[in-house]
Amino acid sequence: MKTSKKVIDSVLWKAIALAVIATYGAHANDQVPLEIEFPPPLTIGTPVPVNAPNLEPEDAWRDRPPVMVPENATNVALDKTVTSSDEWPIIGELEYVTDGIKEGDEGNYVELGPGLQWIQIDLEQPYTIHAIAVWRYFSQDRAYHDVIIQTSNDPEFASDVNTHFNNDHDNAAGFGVGTDKAFIESHRGQIVPVDGVAARYVRLYSRGNTANEMNHYIEVEVYGVSPE
Repeated sequence: MKTSKKVIDSVLWKAIALAVIATYGAHANDQVPLEIEFPPPLTIGTPVPVNAPNLEPEDAWRDRPPVMVPENATNVALDKTVTSSDEWPIIGELEYVTDGIKEGDEGNYVELGPGLQWIQIDLEQPYTIHAIAVWRYFSQDRAYHDVIIQTSNDPEFASDVNTHFNNDHDNAAGFGVGTDKAFIESHRGQIVPVDGVAARYVRLYSRGNTANEMNHYIEVEVYGVSPE
């Protein structure tokens, strides 16, 4: 009995498709939407107008696609050491930034002085990073200026630096004009996708906000995996 060329071609294409899936599909299937546990909303401050250049709509988060990360990605920043450009925070302790507590109440955030300030997390070893989530201050509507998020394997950030977010519209911080938009803080935080960059250090900048000149952090989570 003869087998038609159409049947042979069909079987061949199925075999090729299965081979492609076997080769590449596992990597694609490893990617899953990042699931973040958000703290409860908290609004207790007196409303202040939020005026910032290039400000995105408050509900812009609804249209964002999910951030995809490997199945085995975890928060590798938890309980890691935090340093800062402000050695003597006005309120709170730097250790709050990685203590796993994201509630916005008093006693859960650190306040740094005015001007351009940064915090830095030492992950203790290089990780392949896929997302960085940040909560600054959400008990009052506000947007932070010159928000820049970078990673590096150099603790001084003098070389091997990758920038993953930059909303500095006029290059006031000196890292180049950013194309990202300013945003209003909320209990959803800010989730920044990272394209699988291997780095040991994470540094976050800001220069005050639309309510006052201070800089705040409640929690920073870094989702990564150990490089093979």
